[in-house]
Amino acid sequence: MIRMYILLGFAFLFFHLYITGELSKYINMRYSYISFSAMFVFAFLTIAQFVLASRNEEPHDHGEECCGHHHEPSARWKRAVNYLIFVFPLVSAFLFPVATLDSEVVKAKGIHVPGMAADGSDPFAQRQFLRPDTSMYYGRDDYQNAMEKELKKYGRLARLELNDQNYLNAMETIYQFPGAFAARDIEFTGFVYREETTRANEAFLLRFGIIHCVADSGVYGLLLQFPKTVPLQNDEWIHVKGTLSTMYYQPFHMTLPYVKVTSWERVAKPKEPYVYRQFNE
Repeated sequence: MIRMYILLGFAFLFFHLYITGELSKYINMRYSYISFSAMFVFAFLTIAQFVLASRNEEPHDHGEECCGHHHEPSARWKRAVNYLIFVFPLVSAFLFPVATLDSEVVKAKGIHVPGMAADGSDPFAQRQFLRPDTSMYYGRDDYQNAMEKELKKYGRLARLELNDQNYLNAMETIYQFPGAFAARDIEFTGFVYREETTRANEAFLLRFGIIHCVADSGVYGLLLQFPKTVPLQNDEWIHVKGTLSTMYYQPFHMTLPYVKVTSWERVAKPKEPYVYRQFNE
């Protein structure tokens, strides 16, 4: 019966995440149908396990006693460990609230631009910061073709207005073709992040994004340069308007796209702070 309760727990967990909307903290909602299907799969397995357990409850004790299972204590210990492995994620999911990532995560891991570093370090270890990079999901030619389509889409716009739907796509295109967006007007919303290397009139404006699932999530955005020092703290949400340009950013030893801010305002943290990568069919 323990197996039945574990399966029931997983079925209820997927149902809970789907109903409360917290599923979006784990996966790109483009793939929500997978979790929705898993809910029914676990429900079916729960019923199947209940039927099997009911049948196994028929009297068989005399046979077991005659056989003399000398390793029964060891077998029980192993079963208990196996059950705990499955129970732990259930207990964690229900007892600990889903935490929204913030600047403390960025501070702990540092910030850098993947695929643009000159030190030749492993690009797969650097994909989670500043610049969205979906090249690992394409062949080289396919990725180039996909980015050229994005460039045609965003390159013809007089002003880039980044929102929840186009944030990661547009951001990746800007980093891929920074020269094509020079002097282009842009506006977007994000949370402020400052580190020791940023000047008094500089800050990063970021949003946490999910490409497919939380395993490939990252923090993405642009460096801001204000006309003068501004009293902003980490994790404050602001909306900025400005002009895109490029500069050699000494702390990263590379050229970066950045925003010359013309105006900004504090805004409330959005109900859905994450953004998700959109893929063309």
